[in-house]
Amino acid sequence: MIEEPAYTGFGFTDEEWGLLVGLPQSVLTAASAAESDGTKATMAESAAGLESISAGRESASPLVAAVAGELVTRVGDPEAGEELPAIAPGDPRAYAEDVLARAKEATTLLAAKVDEGEAGAYRHWLVEIAEQVVGAASSGGVLGLGGSVVSPSERRFRDRLAQVLND
Repeated sequence: MIEEPAYTGFGFTDEEWGLLVGLPQSVLTAASAAESDGTKATMAESAAGLESISAGRESASPLVAAVAGELVTRVGDPEAGEELPAIAPGDPRAYAEDVLARAKEATTLLAAKVDEGEAGAYRHWLVEIAEQVVGAASSGGVLGLGGSVVSPSERRFRDRLAQVLND
């Protein structure tokens, strides 16, 4: 007997599920790339984002828990000491625009396929990932001193994501 993929229970196609599973890591990358703030800060941001993704496995939302579980299986479990490979988009602004477009697509998909509680939980989780990433390391300043916790460009990405997701 062949076991059905988890996404079929939610009514998603393989392509739709790929969008939902890929988006949290893309949000992490776009939020981190919103401000060029050095290797150490990028590593801290990546760790915070992966931790937020991983925490989704404990969500009361079955959808968020399933997406987070699959994503952690694919990219690594921070509880096991695994770290995400650092992804540095060549054009951070274009990458952010692409992520925002995919977030809008996911919002439309969720509205058509799941109830508002599940859709809202997923959207809120994405914003929480961005929030954790942009708040993980100071930006600006000299030698880590005098910078702001969230730069204007990081805040702009997080706010635009929240707006696109209606969260």
